[in-house]
Amino acid sequence: MRLSAPAAPEAASTVGFEAPAQLDAPYGVYIHIPFCDHICPYCDFNTYAGQSERIPAYVEAVKRDAEHWSPRFDRRAAASVFIGGGTPSLLAPSQIAEILAACRETFVIADDAEISMESNPSDLTERYCVGVIDAGVNRISIGAQTLDRRGLRVLGRRHESGTTAAAVKAARAAGFTNISLDFIFGWPGQTLDQWRSDLDRVLHGEVGGSPPDHLSLYGLIVEPGTPMADAVRRGILTPVDDDAAADFTKLACTILDEAGWLRYEIANWASGPEKASRHNAVYWRNGDYAGIGAGAHGHVGGDRTMNQPAPQRYIDALRDGRSPITNTETITERTAMGETMMLGLRLLQDGVSRKAFRLRHGIAMEAQFGPSLDRLRDLGLLDIDHERVRLTERGALLANSVCAEFL
Repeated sequence: MRLSAPAAPEAASTVGFEAPAQLDAPYGVYIHIPFCDHICPYCDFNTYAGQSERIPAYVEAVKRDAEHWSPRFDRRAAASVFIGGGTPSLLAPSQIAEILAACRETFVIADDAEISMESNPSDLTERYCVGVIDAGVNRISIGAQTLDRRGLRVLGRRHESGTTAAAVKAARAAGFTNISLDFIFGWPGQTLDQWRSDLDRVLHGEVGGSPPDHLSLYGLIVEPGTPMADAVRRGILTPVDDDAAADFTKLACTILDEAGWLRYEIANWASGPEKASRHNAVYWRNGDYAGIGAGAHGHVGGDRTMNQPAPQRYIDALRDGRSPITNTETITERTAMGETMMLGLRLLQDGVSRKAFRLRHGIAMEAQFGPSLDRLRDLGLLDIDHERVRLTERGALLANSVCAEFL
């Protein structure tokens, strides 16, 4: 395999997420909260509306579920805990505190662990944020999605841009120093000017009085079986095409680069290297993680697991002393190597380390994927040097196709 010239100094790793992770590396703990006030029309996650009365029993089930996981990590340290959903902010701070206390009793949680929680803007008051900080949360992710009123309605969101601003202000006042905002771009009818307005308002501190520390920007995917897919099928909504989606991505890259933000992963930007998501890096580095909660996936010791997705069945299984795991897949080494490439290449600054690949998989990267690497490099999609393999700027625009080459 021919090598490219070494990357220029400014392209060197600036985040330090070496991929792949080694088998004894710190792991992550994911806790899924499947409850929502309502289901957004684009959402295909494991979520349920109208079941909030099950939350107390669900919290007890989550605490029991955590106990099942600890023996699998052999006292390794957890680098992160992520409470996702669904809408975790439907839980009271006291319930978040119960869950995190159970995690500390069950797992070895690093002193400097990143403890993240997803939230709906409508749920965040200063008092609520103080409560979850006291519970142990040190990073909060707020589902803004857009600041455009029409866009919020298209996406089925019930809050307004002012709600997001109030949530950010409340989180800052409570003491959060690590705030992430989620945005969706490319929704039907969105223009580049509307997208520019969203980004400019956020970066200039017009949303809550200060810019966030992290941004997750996701291009809308119309998932089969969702109400939005039905609206597209019936001609009610028209999704943007691939060229337009690329234009939205390019605009975000330009604006955030000029503002000095770091695009460290395909869909994620940080105001500085220290604000990059350490929990999500566990996934991108093909690391291990506990999957707790209804429908949660876990990954440890070469096995991938999936829990019972229905909340009541999940609660019943754990109440009766049964495992909530409904499916276990043993990952072959060939699949593991492909997933290392597919996931690691999403890390735009760090890419996949040749040394770490050999240590993890016992074979040189070029011995396993030489022809694919050569072809993708010759197409201008990969930058390959003596240390690592990374997506080029063009490769990042075609990331899904490039990464699929290795599976």
